Amino acid sequence: MIFRQLVEPESSTYTYLIGCENTGKAVLLDPVIETCDRDMEAVTALGLTLSFTLDTHIHADHITGACRLRSLTGCKVAYPADDNLSCADAEVSEEAPLSVGELTIRALFTPGHTDKHHSYVIEQGGHTQVFTGDALLIDGCGRTDFQNGDSATLYKSVREKLFALPEDTLVYPAHDYSGRRVSTIMQERTRNPRLNDEISLSEFQRIMAELDLPYPKKIDVAVPANSKCGDCVEEAVEHLHKIGGKSPQG
Repeated sequence: MIFRQLVEPESSTYTYLIGCENTGKAVLLDPVIETCDRDMEAVTALGLTLSFTLDTHIHADHITGACRLRSLTGCKVAYPADDNLSCADAEVSEEAPLSVGELTIRALFTPGHTDKHHSYVIEQGGHTQVFTGDALLIDGCGRTDFQNGDSATLYKSVREKLFALPEDTLVYPAHDYSGRRVSTIMQERTRNPRLNDEISLSEFQRIMAELDLPYPKKIDVAVPANSKCGDCVEEAVEHLHKIGGKSPQG
């Protein structure tokens, strides 16, 4: 497998370039509209062909690059089937994984941050990687106070789906606001201050209720655009730039 972790600094979003060595087919996971050219430079430099974009959920802090990448390359746009987006070319679910060349990307339904959030698992060569979106962050988790989020649901998703993966599974989140890039399931089970094995449901609910995070600055622009797979007028992107700053998701 060919792998690159790319970052968009404005929103601290990680975009993952995942390619099949044998076929040269690739997917960009959680691309950001402002960094599409950068992402395609990486695809080209590695001798890959972009087959898909794939998002973990409808984001509130940036606009996805899915539609722009489709117009640039002819790739297909994949989204969780539960999002029911007419702009998507392919749908993924726990029953319907995504095949990229000889790679299989398995979906896990992990709601809580949003009500339709998915994480993605790749198992290859005896190793497991999970791309957790905003469900599980390094030493944290995504907020649960918008887009039909729910703290009890997120607790269940992490405990029953993500923490059920092998302890040495590499955890790649959608964000980290301190520049950390990777964790493991064991590390999060033992050290995550919100979700470690010693934290009860009631304690987690209290922690999340007391976060007191500000209303996401970009949500009113980002969510409508992302509901169209990032198909938006240039003014929407410019508006996000004017808003500026980070809109913490956890």
